[in-house]
Amino acid sequence: MILVITRMKVIPDKRKELSQAMISLVDAMRMKAGCGRFEFCQNVEKENEFCLLEEWDAQDNLIAHLKSEHFRIIRGAMNLLEEPYERMFHTVFHPAGMEEIGRILSRDKRSRNKRIHNHIYREESSL
Repeated sequence: MILVITRMKVIPDKRKELSQAMISLVDAMRMKAGCGRFEFCQNVEKENEFCLLEEWDAQDNLIAHLKSEHFRIIRGAMNLLEEPYERMFHTVFHPAGMEEIGRILSRDKRSRNKRIHNHIYREESSL
């Protein structure tokens, strides 16, 4: 799986416009082949900071998304930002020997996150 995290700081008077643009894409994005998650989140402490979380099952599906009309809309929305966005790509995998960690994590009934993340790529925009 590939996890894509995009952090954004919007121009304050463009916050509603950015939110509307991203929210309009949520349902369509979640229906795309290979998309396991597409969430647009706002920082509860800093109202002009947002995060876009995406999960893709395979690189081919992510690449198809990056070439899509929906991604063109996302890129266009980046013009509403106060400063360059930050985008990170992570692979998520289950390496050999993780069984013990899995057993320990499974004891915590509140946690559903039993994946190991490996940072593979980081991108920063230049507005």
